Amino acid sequence: MVAEPPAQPVLATEPPSAIPSAQGTTVVLPVEWSAAFRPCILAAVIASILMYSGLYPFIAMISVGFLAVVFYRQRWPGSAIKPAAGVRLGALSGLLGFAISSLFQVVVVVFLHKGAEVRDQLMKVIDQAATRTTDPQAIAMLQRFKSGDGLELLMIFIVIFLLITSILLGVLGGALGGALLGRNNRS
Repeated sequence: MVAEPPAQPVLATEPPSAIPSAQGTTVVLPVEWSAAFRPCILAAVIASILMYSGLYPFIAMISVGFLAVVFYRQRWPGSAIKPAAGVRLGALSGLLGFAISSLFQVVVVVFLHKGAEVRDQLMKVIDQAATRTTDPQAIAMLQRFKSGDGLELLMIFIVIFLLITSILLGVLGGALGGALLGRNNRS
């Protein structure tokens, strides 16, 4: 008895809801990633613009995942998007939203020479945190963050935290979008 080779996924120009494999079974492909990139980048750009226009950042990051599902559905109206596929769209759009927002912040700091203002704001936050605690170890740690090396370490932690938060909030928005909008159009 000869074992059959496993079915290879089929790449298509349009993201179908199912593709028959060589063995006659159906392989479900909920999201075609080459087709998903454009809706995700569009959602990330819009959410970043909204965030820098005054929308609360956590709301903007949730909306990036939701918008990715909306734009994917507009591009492929007959496709079914399950919440799990919405999660993947949300994760990608959250990552792209973080990247676009970070690039915008780098442009502001480097080209508009706002580095000193960002540093001053961060120092104020550290000082406020130090006044709220009486723990000597916490105060010592906060004083360490005010040094050059400590400030760099704190900024790295902030960037990592924002990256993870952006992806998780995008996932939440994508799952919500997949649950609410993901069904096939019933005409």
